[in-house]
Amino acid sequence: MARVVVTGGCGFLGSHLVDALVRRGDEVTVFDGGAPPPDQSPAPSVRYVTGDIRDAARLAEVVRKGVDTVYHLAAMVGVDRYLTRPVEVIDVNLLGTRNVLALAAEADAKVVVASTSEVFGKNPAVPWREDDDRVLGSTAVDRWCYSSSKALAEHLTFAFARERGLRASIVRYFNVYGPRQRPAFVVSRSVHRALNGRPPVVYDDGGQTRCFTYVQDAVDATLSVAASPAAVGECFNVGGSAETTVARVTALIAELTGVEGYTPVRTADRLGDRYQDLRRRVPDTSKIRRMVGWRCTTDLREGLARTIAWARRNPWWLALPDSGAVPDDRPAA
Repeated sequence: MARVVVTGGCGFLGSHLVDALVRRGDEVTVFDGGAPPPDQSPAPSVRYVTGDIRDAARLAEVVRKGVDTVYHLAAMVGVDRYLTRPVEVIDVNLLGTRNVLALAAEADAKVVVASTSEVFGKNPAVPWREDDDRVLGSTAVDRWCYSSSKALAEHLTFAFARERGLRASIVRYFNVYGPRQRPAFVVSRSVHRALNGRPPVVYDDGGQTRCFTYVQDAVDATLSVAASPAAVGECFNVGGSAETTVARVTALIAELTGVEGYTPVRTADRLGDRYQDLRRRVPDTSKIRRMVGWRCTTDLREGLARTIAWARRNPWWLALPDSGAVPDDRPAA
């Protein structure tokens, strides 16, 4: 039995990671400002500690000697939050990560830091390898605050590893989706709207492409990286290999839910220059396959079907507010 801490363990990906850790018999402490999802079964091996990741003293109560691994998933994520709460996004993602790394170094615990494909910005040369260049827009555009905060968190992780010998790895998730995800993202918002009798939203022409990753695949990758001695000091892309347009994803969700049509939205009309979309986001996952032995195994249709079936069984999730960056239903002019 390993002793582990999961920051952000009440969130979407974090709660699924906690479930997996419980199944394998670990002793888990969850550090989070919120409560576990209503559909998560209580487990005697899980202790919940309420706290803000920016509060180093409170965090020190759980990240301490005797902890084997810290999974750092606590973050502020979502376009709606980038555009409305950029100060909090930067503080949580940067200062929170520094607290985790410093305490883990003192405790001699291994750390797996969750990062994002957003760090690559709008680099047009896909697929992206882990060491490819970052291409970002103006600092006056709130869109890039999340990317920059997570990139600095990665810089801190590498710095702690090199200067203090911290055993740390980074996982960069690409468009993870699945049960429990807040309805503010491409898949979750479309499923949420469809099952509430509203057509999904398609931004601009829907030709943007993504490589979607089912949440259980992302959890398996995270656990595999944590268990691999070769992964220490390394960063890994975690994502699917099938490049799919947003319009295609929306069409699949409509087919699987029986909802017809969609609501077109032009981001320039609704959001102006506060937001800049990425045309393609494609990972090169050869490194994690080679060094860790992981690859994505859930195809998009299967993952969407599982997500929709779960959503139908969980009315609490369907009752959540639609929290997309463009919340209204008015068709674009």
